[in-house]
Amino acid sequence: MPQLNLTDLMIAQIVWLLIIFGLLYIILSGTVLPRIGAVLEDRRSRIAADLDAARAAKAEADAAMEAHRLATAQARAEANAAIAAATQSAQADANARAEALQARLDEQIEAAERRISAARDSAMGALREVATDTAEALVQRLTGNADRNAVDAAVGRELAARGRA
Repeated sequence: MPQLNLTDLMIAQIVWLLIIFGLLYIILSGTVLPRIGAVLEDRRSRIAADLDAARAAKAEADAAMEAHRLATAQARAEANAAIAAATQSAQADANARAEALQARLDEQIEAAERRISAARDSAMGALREVATDTAEALVQRLTGNADRNAVDAAVGRELAARGRA
């Protein structure tokens, strides 16, 4: 087999291959690989710093959110308390106005009842007088003789029986 025939040309090529790979390894391990390692380490440290900054920002945002939630809850509680106080004040004011209005209405009703009672008494007095005069005139016409006291007593009894005396 000709492929396995190691000749001088083949040995020289293998030697040069080893020399070139050796030099390439020395150059890469001495200059290029440390630079690549430094870039990778720098990148790794930047990523770690960014992650730490992101965690810190998240913690800060969570704290701000919690503070906002607490402030909102406190403001809501204060608003509810103010609304309750205003409602209670308005209710007390409305109750005071209603009581004052009721007192005024009671006074007006009482005054109206007094006026009605006085008007009724006056009307009843006038009715009694008219009834007495009418009855006396009828008795005078029918009988020709009328006793004013007897007619007045009869009209009084009739009004009393009807509940108007």
